[in-house]
Amino acid sequence: MSSKRIGGKVASTNCACGNERKATGVDPEIKATTLRRLARIAGQIRGLEKMVEQERYCADILLQISSVQEALRGTSRHLMRNHLKHCATDAIKSGPETVEAMYDELLDLVYRHSR
Repeated sequence: MSSKRIGGKVASTNCACGNERKATGVDPEIKATTLRRLARIAGQIRGLEKMVEQERYCADILLQISSVQEALRGTSRHLMRNHLKHCATDAIKSGPETVEAMYDELLDLVYRHSR
């Protein structure tokens, strides 16, 4: 049994992966969807770079930045749902030694996500 940091606290885990935290359950479809979203966002970022290089109109660049931010928010929501469904659920089910740390982590994520 090893330990890992969850929300600033150390919690026991059955993971033998050392200090690197791994997702408890990753649905291959969710992973593929997330990777496609991130590839699309990377393309949007490259487009933004070109717009700046070409000295495009500032308002047009700002509109594209807003689009990228919304795409990132959507990806974040997608990953948060997966985290709650798998990682958080498993940590909470595993016993009292991980429950408090997971609650702290979730509160921290919600706080950071809502800014």
